[in-house]
Amino acid sequence: MRHSSWRLLFLQLLLDAGMINLATWLAWYARYELEISPGAAEAFFYQPYQAYIPLAVVMTILSIGIFRFEGLYAPNRGRTFADELYTLLNGTTTAILLVMAITFFLRPLVYSRAMYVYAAMFAVILLSGERIARRIVSARLRRRGIGVDRVLIVGAGEVGRALMRNIVAQPDLAYQIVGFVDDDPEKGQTDIGRFKALGGTDQLPKLLKDYAVDEVIITLPWTARAKIIKLMNWCQRYNVAAKIVPDLFQLSLSRVALDDVGGIPIIAIREPTMGMVDAVIKRIMDLGFGFIMLLVSAIPMAIIAILIRLDSPGPIVFTQKRIGRYGYEFVTYKFRSMRQGAEEEQSQLTDLNEAQGPLFKIRNDPRLTRVGRWIRRMSLDELPQLLNVLRGEMSVVGPRPPMQCEVEQYQEWHKRRLEVCPGITGLSQVSGRSDLTFDETAMLDIYYIENWSPWMDLGIMFKTIPTVLLARGAY
Repeated sequence: MRHSSWRLLFLQLLLDAGMINLATWLAWYARYELEISPGAAEAFFYQPYQAYIPLAVVMTILSIGIFRFEGLYAPNRGRTFADELYTLLNGTTTAILLVMAITFFLRPLVYSRAMYVYAAMFAVILLSGERIARRIVSARLRRRGIGVDRVLIVGAGEVGRALMRNIVAQPDLAYQIVGFVDDDPEKGQTDIGRFKALGGTDQLPKLLKDYAVDEVIITLPWTARAKIIKLMNWCQRYNVAAKIVPDLFQLSLSRVALDDVGGIPIIAIREPTMGMVDAVIKRIMDLGFGFIMLLVSAIPMAIIAILIRLDSPGPIVFTQKRIGRYGYEFVTYKFRSMRQGAEEEQSQLTDLNEAQGPLFKIRNDPRLTRVGRWIRRMSLDELPQLLNVLRGEMSVVGPRPPMQCEVEQYQEWHKRRLEVCPGITGLSQVSGRSDLTFDETAMLDIYYIENWSPWMDLGIMFKTIPTVLLARGAY
């Protein structure tokens, strides 16, 4: 472990110890100064805080020991806040039960029972708040390029792209991809979104120096064993960490599942798309949330319709053919945000297109009406698509519905976006919206398909609210 890692671990342990001791003091204050007790029949015998110092010390040692045993302090880039919260709840509960058992035998008449409840409660709240604050600060630092590892990816095949979309979808991993190399001329010379193609693997020594690379992740097949060894030797020579993603029989990473039989590890192949049960759950969620959202937005939709009618001539609702799941064509509904004839004018504005790939987007589109500019920034023009959701043509959460002319420009790997129903909101919409390149949008959509769960949909819905209110990346 590097010296900086040791310092960070020491600071984390010190901060956690401080939070646990503060929790014990707050518990004492609530019990003896505020005289709050969950048990009305509990007798009141005032005890100074000094009497609870041994309890605080024991609880600190036990809690930190249990947290460490459960891996809370181990480096894990993929750990979510939910994982940390579970460990905190489990560890704190176990620690306080052990403290209760110890004090019951040593000093049964000194400590208040309410103290144990308050101490555990305050400890979880303070430790959780500390981690929320740390994640907020880390996210802001990452946006400035601070506290991230500069990563170079070797290989731009399916495994390499799977790695890229996981990094794009999980900014908490604190990786910054400086680019990728591949010996296939077609892959090694074509950028993937903002990820730069930096040539073949023979350029690695020069790239490690020029791009100040912290880590190299190799995604080559095992058939290239000799090349992998050479690349790792180069990394070792330049003191750069090297990691290998196992490419199991050229399978997509999303299809590999680990299991065990009596402790013997086995590798299984799972379906990378949603199964029947998942599809039913998602459809039930769509019907429930779609109906509720339609009821809640009925009055705002009526107001928007009146404003559109007063603002400019033309229909209130704009209809357009889009491509849904498995290439199925359907008609989508949106509030009209542009003047009549806007579609015919698009060919005259191609020089102003700010999007990469098959998309067409202009930050200050001259075709927008006054009301249209406002409802587009707030994504209110998409409210009529709730009817598409109830009809089963769209989902509340999913990839953006493309037009046929866009699909015709898709690369083969882009077409995986069509494996699920398109959505009103989605992972790419809450991760940057119009600020993302199309390749990055496709990566996020494929990550969503491969890792779907009801909790992911709920998380995206909640993240949509501040994204819409603050108009992040909207135009």
